[in-house]
Amino acid sequence: MTDAVVLLAHGTPDSLDDLPEYLARVRGGRPPSPELIEEMQALDGMPVYVGMRNWRPLIADTLAQAATSGARDLVAVPMAPQYSTLSVAKYRQETERACPAGLRVRFVESWYEHPGLLEAFAEEVRAAQATRGWDRVVFTAHSLPTRVVAEGDPYPDQVAATARGVAARAQLERYEVAYQSAGRTPEPWLGPALEDALRAVAAHGARRVLVAPIGFVCDHTEILFDIDVQAAAAARRLGLELGRTRSLNTSPTFIRALADLVGAAS
Repeated sequence: MTDAVVLLAHGTPDSLDDLPEYLARVRGGRPPSPELIEEMQALDGMPVYVGMRNWRPLIADTLAQAATSGARDLVAVPMAPQYSTLSVAKYRQETERACPAGLRVRFVESWYEHPGLLEAFAEEVRAAQATRGWDRVVFTAHSLPTRVVAEGDPYPDQVAATARGVAARAQLERYEVAYQSAGRTPEPWLGPALEDALRAVAAHGARRVLVAPIGFVCDHTEILFDIDVQAAAAARRLGLELGRTRSLNTSPTFIRALADLVGAAS
């Protein structure tokens, strides 16, 4: 029987002073918020841990802590709903590598079409629509190098499926899908990039655009900087008013979806 949960994330440094150490690992997001952990604990009634691949607390340290605290059967939930070999697969590899003897880990591979996830995102789209008349909605997810797709990575198909599901629940007749936060490497990355998508909708007459980041479940650098700062600046240059849906963070619908994932995996 499951007696603990670990939420897996990429990780981001706690301060600018930590950047050198962090960049030696890799650039990325940030861990689930303390509020999210508290909500999960209250709902499930079992310990909830956080483990990150590239920042503290590291997955290995978290698993050791869980085992020391008495956990024997643990469900691992990646905070990336759409599966990719460059994200979720690496979380799983590190979890399996670092798993202490005597600790069983049940891993949630992907949950991009979970009804609770789709509804949680749709709730935020509907809330944004209720306060402003948006000409167009653009769903976004983190970009990846196109080479992984050529190798069979299902990520873009899962992103598209999430977008369809959210659009249907939010009753959107038209929407766009774009990718953001591409790495600064010479190889091609998945597109269209968010700025290119904004340019395209502006050329077709849109003036008020709502961005809904469906590849991310909580606030972190890809939301607060890449969208709220960089994309907002690009929108201003294009004469667009740019809005963004709230991150799920501690959305009750989202928390229930996480609890359901844990229950289904147990």
